Amino acid sequence: MEPVREAEEISNIAFGYIASKALFAALHIDIFTLLSKGPLNAADLANKTSVPENRITTLVTVLLSLGLLTKAGDCFENSTGAARFLSKDAKYDFGDYLRYQIDRQMFPFMADLEAVMTGDTAPDAIDSYSKWMADPAEAKLYSDSQHAGSLGPARSLVRMLDLNGAKTMLDVAGGTGAFAITLCKASPALQATIVDFPNVAALGEKYVADAGLSDRIKFVPGDALHGDWPHERDIVLMSYLFSGVPGEAIPTLVKRAFDALNPGGRYIVHDFIVNDDRVGPPLTALWQLQHLAFTPDARSVTPGWLSGVLTECGFIDITTDDLIPGMTRVMMARKPAS
Repeated sequence: MEPVREAEEISNIAFGYIASKALFAALHIDIFTLLSKGPLNAADLANKTSVPENRITTLVTVLLSLGLLTKAGDCFENSTGAARFLSKDAKYDFGDYLRYQIDRQMFPFMADLEAVMTGDTAPDAIDSYSKWMADPAEAKLYSDSQHAGSLGPARSLVRMLDLNGAKTMLDVAGGTGAFAITLCKASPALQATIVDFPNVAALGEKYVADAGLSDRIKFVPGDALHGDWPHERDIVLMSYLFSGVPGEAIPTLVKRAFDALNPGGRYIVHDFIVNDDRVGPPLTALWQLQHLAFTPDARSVTPGWLSGVLTECGFIDITTDDLIPGMTRVMMARKPAS
């Protein structure tokens, strides 16, 4: 590779932080939602956002270069992806997940990444979800945005599952119930129990009530790592749990899932899982690093390693598939029928 090209690639990586902040800034001032109504020029956007035109011009130039916007004469339009996922009017909008959880909560942790790597973090630094979710305001900001970000993956998971015969599900660290709500809507015979922190469970009960599923989805407030779980379940689901706990806790969680299942029951793990050779996917690796910033003992999970843990605990019929392409995977296994 030519030195100029090598330098360009390194610069692109180094300036990725700035690109992310450009996206977040655009979300905070509703650029993509405004453009969902039709093309607008810089002056129009400045007027509608109350942001000076020179600042809008600089921002949309970046968004154009990133492929998030396109040109229509002197006006700007959303790209196909931005229209589908970043406008508040879009069916699959997950802008709140980006603007609040990632920008307002996750990014500040990354400022301490060097200290995390060297072990020089302050004694009171956040090192677990349990500390973080004990703050009602932080729990609400995280949970509301996570709910928005989980609805799309939950719909994708439904398309991968045969829910016939499944009557009971345990959703460990299931948050406000995005996955449980989606699966219960897809299968009228299914009932779910969600284990999550008290502040999160209180928020989740409202989402479940709004979905009209309070009679079929119940919450058990508590720490998923240490609290009691209900047993005799047909499905045990853990979404985004392994990336947020110490790596040494994962085998214990897998064994507890095995014990909670009925014979023949299915275990579903959805998370950031990199390739066995660790050559990507890049987005997955970056998400794992982000979680490391506030859970210093988190493990970079691979399919091969997790398959070994599942097998050791007694699971069979282990499969691995992409859920969010290039970002998350879903691994499924079954408890032997006898």
